[in-house]
Amino acid sequence: MKKKNIGSSFDSWLREDGIYEATTSAAIKRVLARQIESAMQERRLSKSEMAKRMHTSRAALDRLLDPENDAVTLSTLRKAATAVGRQIRLELV
Repeated sequence: MKKKNIGSSFDSWLREDGIYEATTSAAIKRVLARQIESAMQERRLSKSEMAKRMHTSRAALDRLLDPENDAVTLSTLRKAATAVGRQIRLELV
């Protein structure tokens, strides 16, 4: 006999609490920060060199790589992706 799920899904719970969007945004930012940092390590790029390639400051790069800082623009993400030879792909689902 299969057990049926009791209660709601985690996403439903987040929606009920009114924190789904914020939680999802923070998770996406953390993933992107890790991917950019990983690509930097693969290419052996220092933060200073990465900032130069992005035409930005080291402080701006630190904000981008900070998983807790979710104030990042698409333009900054595009610059970072380009600097490590990657692309940003966005999709509405």
